[in-house]
Amino acid sequence: MELDTNLEQLILKLYDIEGVKFGDFKLKSGIQSPAYFDLRVIVSYPALMREVSQVLWQVSMKAEKFASICGVPYTALPIASVMSVDNDVPMLIRRREAKDYGTKKMIEGKYNAGDLCLVVEDVVTSGSSVFETVQLLQEYGLVVKDAVVLLERQQGGTERLRNDGVNLHSVITMTQLVTVLKKHGKIDETMYNRVLKFVADNRFDIPSQPAVVGNGDTTVKKAKAEMTFKERAELCKNELGRRLFGLMEDKQSNLILSADLTKSEDILKLVDIVGSKVCIVKTHADIIEDFTVDFVHKLQDLAKKHNFLIFEDRKFADIGNTVKYQYNNGLHKIIEWADIVNAHSVSGPGVIQGLQKVGLEKGRACLLIAEMSSKGSLAKGEYTKATVDMAKTYSEFVIGFISQNRVCDDQQFLYMTPGVRLEEGKDSLGQQYVTPSVAILQNKTDLIIVGRNIYNAEDPLNVAEEFRQAAYNAYLKRIS
Repeated sequence: MELDTNLEQLILKLYDIEGVKFGDFKLKSGIQSPAYFDLRVIVSYPALMREVSQVLWQVSMKAEKFASICGVPYTALPIASVMSVDNDVPMLIRRREAKDYGTKKMIEGKYNAGDLCLVVEDVVTSGSSVFETVQLLQEYGLVVKDAVVLLERQQGGTERLRNDGVNLHSVITMTQLVTVLKKHGKIDETMYNRVLKFVADNRFDIPSQPAVVGNGDTTVKKAKAEMTFKERAELCKNELGRRLFGLMEDKQSNLILSADLTKSEDILKLVDIVGSKVCIVKTHADIIEDFTVDFVHKLQDLAKKHNFLIFEDRKFADIGNTVKYQYNNGLHKIIEWADIVNAHSVSGPGVIQGLQKVGLEKGRACLLIAEMSSKGSLAKGEYTKATVDMAKTYSEFVIGFISQNRVCDDQQFLYMTPGVRLEEGKDSLGQQYVTPSVAILQNKTDLIIVGRNIYNAEDPLNVAEEFRQAAYNAYLKRIS
């Protein structure tokens, strides 16, 4: 569809202010793209921001009549603000994280349960950011049927949102944008073809509306397939979390090795043997009798060699100020070498705040212990629910849970299950075991954590491969 002159001029203005760039860029998902959109820059161009808000308002007339609008954080917030003021329509603000004082609300503004709200976004790729905002608005009793976006990258976002009950109305598509820029000599034929090929090769496709199967006088909707690790990477706000989703798919492994040995040489030997089969190696630094900086360096070298992440199973559980020092200082200096750490939520959100204060700037991530595999564990019920709420509040740092089940439906998080072996059972100290199939298929977690069954085996490599195959095949079956 050919654009009118005003929209052509808008595209050229966005290009001139470098709101759209061409070259080789790493996207949030980790994928290399020939085109990158940084529309945050429009806040420095008030006239252009008003122009963008006006065209979005025009396209919003296709939506069902709404009572309020809500911009997806952060780029769409100023755009939605201008739309609100210019058209006298109430605006709601969605927070990325809750305040730890006052009302602690994630949605700010005046609204009533059942109100229809229009979501505003700048760019849509997979549709995950829009849907995340939709879900939060729905949690507060609002109804969302439509969303508007300036640029639709044509990588599956419109279809995916439609599948979830949200109609996306776009001003410009990627094809229209590059066509205009080629027409005006801003990009050449080679770049034009590169971009369109990238779009075609990198779609986030999901099944369309669930198939309807006749059943006498009734109809039954066939459940849609679950999102893949690659698709879920788009939902994750933490860069390391996104990397882990991609690593799992690249290595075809959702196996975590629990290297609970007490001698550094034994750990390094084991890790070198099975490192190609795992996506994470989990350590307990405080049980290593000969822990040294040299051991850490050798473990990091193995992580590069075999492409896995390092998870220090420290289980922080103190006040924020104390865990900050435990993480950053002391003999082990965990922050210097562990990609991932974990924490109990028993002491409240301060434990996450303390870890995040020093860990986020280092590109680290945290897991919360929502459930445990030991008999008689108190980590259940309201405790687990409160833990999930904390994770949602601090999702830029928290990437998931140690749990026996998928403790919430939010697919931005990873769910890691300890106590897994090839046959169900329990040990003499109350550890309860499930199989990879039960963990991944029945309980819908994502990764299995295996220790003794691998490092006590006569052939650790072969046993690790058995666990890797069992866990990844269960994942493939779940998404099929």
